[in-house]
Amino acid sequence: MLAVTASLTAQTAVQPLNDLPQLYRTSRDWAKPPGGAPWAAVTAIEVAKDGSVYVIHRCNENSCAGRREPPILKFDASGKLLKSWGEGMFIFPHGATVDRDGNLWVTDAQLGEGKGYQVFKFSPEGKVLMTLGKAGVAGSGPGMFDEPTDVAVASNGDIFVTEGHNGGTKGNDRVSKFSKDGKFIKSFGHAGAGPGEFNAPHTIAIDSRGRLFVGDRNNNRIQIFDQDGKHLETWKQWSRPSGIFIAPDDTMYVADSESWGPDNPGWKKGIRIGSAKDGSVKYFIEDMESTTQDHSGAEGVGVDAQGNVYGGVVRRKMLERHTKK
Repeated sequence: MLAVTASLTAQTAVQPLNDLPQLYRTSRDWAKPPGGAPWAAVTAIEVAKDGSVYVIHRCNENSCAGRREPPILKFDASGKLLKSWGEGMFIFPHGATVDRDGNLWVTDAQLGEGKGYQVFKFSPEGKVLMTLGKAGVAGSGPGMFDEPTDVAVASNGDIFVTEGHNGGTKGNDRVSKFSKDGKFIKSFGHAGAGPGEFNAPHTIAIDSRGRLFVGDRNNNRIQIFDQDGKHLETWKQWSRPSGIFIAPDDTMYVADSESWGPDNPGWKKGIRIGSAKDGSVKYFIEDMESTTQDHSGAEGVGVDAQGNVYGGVVRRKMLERHTKK
């Protein structure tokens, strides 16, 4: 008990990391939705090995309920639209990932119209290959979801889904694990602030060692687990994580879209860059409104092979592209 208390006290004492080198210039005119439509809330950006960039947005404003716009847009490296799909399938598309075979996975974190609370696996051409969860039904039992926020796929094909968008009072606040063929294996975690507990696990990524990095957003921390759910470490130096991307060399990019006022005092919003190996934070792409309460910064973060960083902005409804100066 004393050791745990000392550890939590040390984590709380982490000073804001805002004054770090900024190596990027930002543009907001790369890629456009089809038909000249404006961006809705952009939630995820995932880059495939062939250079294709998947952008997930919420159809109109901040929801796909009752809409027919495609929430999944596939671009080439120049920003040319290649394909779009997903019309009528989602209520609140949220997190996404591309697996080692190039398939795209997307979560739906809200309910409505008999849809939602599912995870979809798509081929690169947009064909549905697998569906997890039960459409339009919330649950805590095996294979059920309540507010699935993000998904990650291990090298052996095992699937990990974070649940609990609002945290504490709603959602399961856990990680659920499935086999590569979609069979439920186990869940771990529950609501709380201790090691292995969650308050709105908003994002998940896997490093080169196979460790799970869970962005425990409302607890202002990243928790690290092995693939059986054993808690390994807790890192507070990455601020309030909404999105995590880990490159093959373990460079880690963490989007902080929610730090303001009492939620995480002193921290600026933006994307922090460093190492998943040792936890060091080295660079910072500061948000255009990094200290205001009215707008969020990038929630989703993706990186291409050239090192360009993409930020998905929900409240201001935009796609940002950060290139090295």
